[in-house]
Formats: sequence, C-alpha cells, structure tokens
Amino acid sequence: MELTTFVFQAACIVYLAAGVGALLGNMKFESLVKDFEKSPGLTYLAGFITVIIGLLIVGQHNVWQKDWTVLVTIIGWAALIKGVFLIAFPNQLSMFNGLYKKNSMWGVLLIILGVLFGYLGFYM
Repeated sequence: MELTTFVFQAACIVYLAAGVGALLGNMKFESLVKDFEKSPGLTYLAGFITVIIGLLIVGQHNVWQKDWTVLVTIIGWAALIKGVFLIAFPNQLSMFNGLYKKNSMWGVLLIILGVLFGYLGFYM
C-alpha cells in the first residue's frame, strides 16, 4: 500500500470517528483542551507523538505537486508544526478555547474531511 493511500485511509477513520463523537456529544473539544492544560505530561506526550508522525510523513512524502497528493504533505507538515507547538508552548492551549465551543460545527467539518479523505484513500 502506498503511503499516500495509507495516510488518507487513516485520516478518514480518525476524522469520521471524531466527527461522529462530536456530533453525538460524546467528545467535547473544550474538555479535551482543559484536560491538556491540567496535564503537562499528556501535552508533552501528544506533542512528541505528533512530531514523530509529522516527521514520518514529511520524510517519506514531501511532495508538492498540483494534485490531491499534496494534501498528505500538508497533513504531515501540519502535524509536525502542531507537535512542536505542543512541546514548546504547552501553556498556550487556552488561547484556542473559543474555537472549540461549537462541537456540532467541528463535528460536521470533521465528517466532511473524513468523507473526502475516505474517497481519496479508498476509491482513488
């Protein structure tokens, strides 16, 4: 299986699960951010794992083409930057609290992205 396909399939499953969880009220993003703020170890671990995932993707798929595969590169760079941010600035998470208050909006957005990634990963 090609890395591009694998990343899209994995992103599809994660985004669909998170979107459904957000829409059903089982996952509250605001609570997640508050839990991260209370646990520096959890924040560091999440940042460390995110950096590793980002580096793996960027290291194997740093392709800037004018087609849908560039999304994998963007996902990799976004993960890498997010991981570095979580490790370097763990106390700055609260500045994003306002973004996470609308669970249903995030749920719909995540489901749309999940469907897009599913199409690209399973049917392209």
